Amino acid sequence: MTAVLLVAHGSADPRAAAATRALTRAVAAQRPGLDVRCAFLDHAGPRPGEQLAAFAALGHRAAAVVPLLLTNAFHGRFDLPAVLDRARAEGLDLDVTTTDVLGAGAPALLLSALRRLLPPVRFDGVVLAAAGTRDDLARHSVDQAAAALGAALGVPCTPAYASASPITGAVAVETLRARGCTRIAVSSYFLAPGKLHELVVASAAGAGALEPVAPPLCAHVDVARLVVSRIGDFALVRAA
Repeated sequence: MTAVLLVAHGSADPRAAAATRALTRAVAAQRPGLDVRCAFLDHAGPRPGEQLAAFAALGHRAAAVVPLLLTNAFHGRFDLPAVLDRARAEGLDLDVTTTDVLGAGAPALLLSALRRLLPPVRFDGVVLAAAGTRDDLARHSVDQAAAALGAALGVPCTPAYASASPITGAVAVETLRARGCTRIAVSSYFLAPGKLHELVVASAAGAGALEPVAPPLCAHVDVARLVVSRIGDFALVRAA
């Protein structure tokens, strides 16, 4: 078997860990024969180093690490590499390959999940609700996702953030109204539920966005398929 580790940021909200574990089971169901597990950088356990050590103890020679992140901000560029470097320094005997984050390049499967999770209501504009970051490149990737989603839906789509940006859910709703939109849906650019998701969604709903809003992305099978696509041919090559 080949080992795959899905690494989420982690949250104090237990619903986030539950959603990550459900996604892990869905990925394992898509690729029978892979040893698929999850870990968390913060708040919840187990941690990545523990799971990688467990893989090595079982005799795995290699593992693919998939960051369950939508943008390649601080957690993807610094936190996760530091964790992996520390594991190697502590004697980890495992060939570890890290894939791109899930949102890199606004992939078709991610856009499919965003579209399919939108509630079945008529709308002429969409707010893409995201967590927020001070990283310019990460914000640009959210802008790309919003533009791609809007193009796929044929309506204007603008991002909104729970933190680190003045563009709240309410500001995004007003921006769309200024463009002539009157029925504004909310798409969730979050993998799992939690405080930040609720904050930005409540801001948009308070400004008159349509309810219900789309749930976080872990709820859709296309995200499991996206994880599998990030793994690519890794498992086939390593198992040969």
